[in-house]
Parts: sequence; C-alpha cells; structure tokens
Amino acid sequence: MKYSMILSAAVMALALTACERPAAVAPTTVIAVPGPAGPAGPTGSTGQTGSTGSTGSMGADGATGITGAVGNTGNTGDTGATGSTGAAGARGKTGGDTVVIVPAAPPSR
Repeated sequence: MKYSMILSAAVMALALTACERPAAVAPTTVIAVPGPAGPAGPTGSTGQTGSTGSTGSMGADGATGITGAVGNTGNTGDTGATGSTGAAGARGKTGGDTVVIVPAAPPSR
C-alpha cells in the first residue's frame, strides 16, 4: 500500500506537468489621440434605388354570410276556364225479373 500511493502521486505529477501551455500574451492596443478636425469632405453621390419587393400571398377566404329572410307569399292565380260539357250517357237496362220487397209501415199510435 505504501508503494502504490507513492507511485500514483508520481504519475499525477508527471501527467499534470507534461502539458506545456504558452504564456499569456497581452494584446497590443492602439489608442487614437484626437487632434484638430480637418475641413469637411465633399457630399457623396446618391445611392442606387432598391429593387421592388415580392408580391404578398393571397388572403384567406371570408366567412359565409347569414341566411336571408323568407320572402313574401305570391299572389293567388287566376280562376281556370270552365270545362266542356260531358258526353250524354247511354240508356240504362231494364230490371228484367228483379223483385223489390218493401216492408209494411208500422201502425201509428
């Protein structure tokens, strides 16, 4: 146990010191010192006109409208013309040997 702890400490020391990192270098900063302003330059030329934008997409369909009210009742039509007279009927047959029995009237009180 004594040797394993010494060996692991030595391996850790070698592992941590094996990676070489470059020293941090501070970046050089250029500082502009303001001086007296010079005369203004000439005005620049006008820029080009931009291109036309795309056409927009079509809108969604609108909602269905409300059903209208019921209309007025129409006028009554004209009376039709009178029909033609029908054909005359044929003469009926005679009774032949048919017997009709009529009951007697009840006595009056």
